[in-house]
Amino acid sequence: MSAHDITGDALPSEVLPRPPAERYAAVIGLALALGYLIVLGGTYLKGDFLADAEHRPIANDFVDVYAAGRLALDGEPAAAYDWPTHKQAEVRAIGHDFENYYGWHYPPTFFFVAAALATLPYFIAALVWLIATLAAFAAAMAAILGRTGILVALGFPAALWNATAGQNGFLTAALIGGTLGLMERRPALAGVCLGLLTYKPQFGLLFPLVLIADRRWLTLAVAAAVAVGLALASWLAFGSASWDAFVHWMPITSQVVLGEGRADWSRLQSLFGLVRSHGGSAQLAWTVQAIGSLAVALAIVWLWRSRLPYDLKAAALACGALLATPYLYMYDLVVLAVAAAFLIRYALERGFLFSELAGFFAAAALILIFPYARTQVGLAAVLIVLALVVQRACCVATKYASH
Repeated sequence: MSAHDITGDALPSEVLPRPPAERYAAVIGLALALGYLIVLGGTYLKGDFLADAEHRPIANDFVDVYAAGRLALDGEPAAAYDWPTHKQAEVRAIGHDFENYYGWHYPPTFFFVAAALATLPYFIAALVWLIATLAAFAAAMAAILGRTGILVALGFPAALWNATAGQNGFLTAALIGGTLGLMERRPALAGVCLGLLTYKPQFGLLFPLVLIADRRWLTLAVAAAVAVGLALASWLAFGSASWDAFVHWMPITSQVVLGEGRADWSRLQSLFGLVRSHGGSAQLAWTVQAIGSLAVALAIVWLWRSRLPYDLKAAALACGALLATPYLYMYDLVVLAVAAAFLIRYALERGFLFSELAGFFAAAALILIFPYARTQVGLAAVLIVLALVVQRACCVATKYASH
């Protein structure tokens, strides 16, 4: 007998059957989630999460969203792109000054979310933001993996870093997970999710290529319509000045973050960040990122045109969305949970390979040690999960070749 069965995967003796595997995944996810709650609770009591020792709101990445929403409600949305004005709004939002500045880098379409949150008191708005986006992320994961997906979502290591930063990783992952999870059954709704993802367009770079290559015209058309509709609605609601300011400040922001590295290159979890944080020049970093992005794009398009199972295609695209952009932070790696969910769903039907168990453990450990690492551990985690997808794809290709 060959080393692979008719499914193209390892023989039963080499895999973990579904019932215990599903239970193990749920138990591990629950244990990690409870651990995160303990960490966050202790951090809050120490005055390092949500509120400081004097019970004043702590400035984190959420403050830029709230301050921008406040400016929009006050009839000055374009001012959110002016750094000094926006910083003053951030100070007013939390009631005290702070050292750092958290910039508003989103297109005006995201003012709808920011303005809605800014109608609430700051502390309540921060909680609503985290809970609502976490719920959306968990729902997207549940649509892929069932109830186990909820525990995988809650226990995914990047979820902890997204929560502490008050960032939007849950929302990004929910929209990418919704797009990929709905594409086969509800292509129009998948298009809605993809259209909403334009609030962070760097993560949608590969999707149009894939949709064209796989001839998923309905999803592509709905996504385009939603994106255009949102842009038009934001133009009507917040004025053309907000778009002018966005276009004016984006090159400046790019120069500060990617050109001068003021946000710390070691925090960028991309190929670009890897080269720059280890002493490479800007030209070398852009060259490596461009070659890597092009290679990923070509490979993903080829894969989606192949006969490989949908779960592997979706997992690869979720990984590719992270690798294709130079602007990638640890909180964005919540999206990697979507790739893991599709790979887990595939493995649950066929049994887990030992390499998958080891790979998931290694990726999770790398993400958890992020605060103590001065290199791109998040990038390494993405590459590990992508390698697991490639391993399964090679097994399937071997099956096709032998029949």
